[in-house]
Amino acid sequence: MSRQPLLILVICFILGIFFQDQFSLNDSSIYAIIGCCLLILILNFFQSYFLHRLRPVCSGLLFFGLGIILHFFNSFSNENFPASSKETILFKISRKLNSNEKNKKYEIVFQVGKENSNAILYIPVKHKELDFNHYYKTLAYITLPKSPQHDFQFDYAGYLKRKNIHYQCYANDSVFSAVRNDLSLNEKILQKRLDVLQSIDRAEMSVQTKEFLKGIILADRTETDAQTVKDFNVSGLVHFLAISGTHIVVIFGLFYFLLTRFLPLRYRKYAIISSLGFIWLFAIFIGFGNSVLRSCIMLTVYFIYVLLQRKPDVLHSLALSGFIILIFDTQQVFEVGFQLSFVAVLGIFWLNQPILRYFPKQDHYLKKLIFNTASISVSAQLATLPLVLYYFHQFSFVSIIANLVIVPFSEIIIVFSFLMTALIAFDLDFRFLSMIYDFIIRILLKCIHWFAGFDRVFFENIAMNMVEVGCLFVVLYLLRFAVLKFDTKNSIRLILGLLVFSILRTGFDFIETREMEFLVHNFNRHKIFSVKKGVNACFWIEHSSDKEKIIRYIVNPYHSSRRLHHTEIKIFPASAQKVVYNGKIYNIK
Repeated sequence: MSRQPLLILVICFILGIFFQDQFSLNDSSIYAIIGCCLLILILNFFQSYFLHRLRPVCSGLLFFGLGIILHFFNSFSNENFPASSKETILFKISRKLNSNEKNKKYEIVFQVGKENSNAILYIPVKHKELDFNHYYKTLAYITLPKSPQHDFQFDYAGYLKRKNIHYQCYANDSVFSAVRNDLSLNEKILQKRLDVLQSIDRAEMSVQTKEFLKGIILADRTETDAQTVKDFNVSGLVHFLAISGTHIVVIFGLFYFLLTRFLPLRYRKYAIISSLGFIWLFAIFIGFGNSVLRSCIMLTVYFIYVLLQRKPDVLHSLALSGFIILIFDTQQVFEVGFQLSFVAVLGIFWLNQPILRYFPKQDHYLKKLIFNTASISVSAQLATLPLVLYYFHQFSFVSIIANLVIVPFSEIIIVFSFLMTALIAFDLDFRFLSMIYDFIIRILLKCIHWFAGFDRVFFENIAMNMVEVGCLFVVLYLLRFAVLKFDTKNSIRLILGLLVFSILRTGFDFIETREMEFLVHNFNRHKIFSVKKGVNACFWIEHSSDKEKIIRYIVNPYHSSRRLHHTEIKIFPASAQKVVYNGKIYNIK
């Protein structure tokens, strides 16, 4: 604990959050924990030898208790909320969400009784965009989000509850508006961002280029077409489209570079401070995402060390940024983006330098840029692989090559995109630049689509549970030592780690193969029947069902959850009363 005390304390804090989320301690237990934490604080003032030896343990327990306490007060309950109803609602939007082929989606705030509540609003896609400048009134069908029917399905109701969203509202085309005169500063900023997004929509570029520009700089992927999203996901380049630490570092570097060209050397510290201020303004403008907030805090802490002429520490910066985020919202630790963001940084810290040693000597800037980018990309991909398999159940080996080819050009793309966004925001028309940018991005998207086309190296429906994830992280921990010094001791430890993982995985597979299961699934007013026997399963769907969506939301999650080898889909008529599978008859009525 003497080397990384802050990181260990933050880990204890996170464990406390998970503990409270799992066991949901009641009020009396929480007050008892508050008393224990106060006692530990008091005991820390005593300087006896015995207490000094126990101080690390007491500090860990203190942060563990703080995690429990804060998560208790930051949890939301949906008790006493009314059942489904159809009524007129008055609302304002708080965020725009990803659209689908039928509806536009917004997070809204509307009045329930005498209190305001949060909801997801679905409105027909042909309706004009809603904004922050207006209040809206419409007749909507209001319902509570439904919990998943089976354990393998995504718990959308639980996901919304963590965001303090308790309703889903389905509106028709009749939406009335009234101009607002009570916009908060944050809403004015969000409206300005929306104005810039609409200006990009009017720019003379291809649709895909405009959506790419909105995503890579303004963190808006709400209108990105499904094929582009799929290409980025399959090629392993989705981090390039989303705002991440790379974007913040590049934008900071751009602003810092421009300032240092005009300021004397003795004012270098003011260039750092100004650049930090700029990235915080940029983060406010695009909305505080996990990776954006984490990157801004890490950069700020890092350069505070520099300004104070102390050696910067990446892990201290990472731990402090995580602690600040979780103090304000403990629910963030359950966000996939939060977990991937922090694990990626830990992976870069743990594996980057060992991997970099196997690259040729970096004797000039170009080699340093290419080799560092490659080693960082590989480190981040290896570190996040267990979580990617657990949450998304897919992996493509082409992602390694795609990242090595595309990521080295990321700085140029980000800077160019930032420049185009700034020109559009200030209504400056440089058609020649727009044509060049459009040409470059279309080539980029075609390259990514080409990488995504290698289906033979793309694997989906990969089964993974938390025990296997933990074992893989142990393997990654041991990998560093084997890469640094590939001797008998380190190689045996790594092989043993992989062997334990293989034994565990084989055991879980064997348990599933012994299970037989018959399930009824409800999907968009259609019934789906499935029978699992061993490693095979068969699904019966109605002729009028949307087969593609059923495969995405029912078949594939079931396939990975039950560790199946093969699934079969059959069509049955609405009048059917029985189905036959492997010589056995199943009643479906």
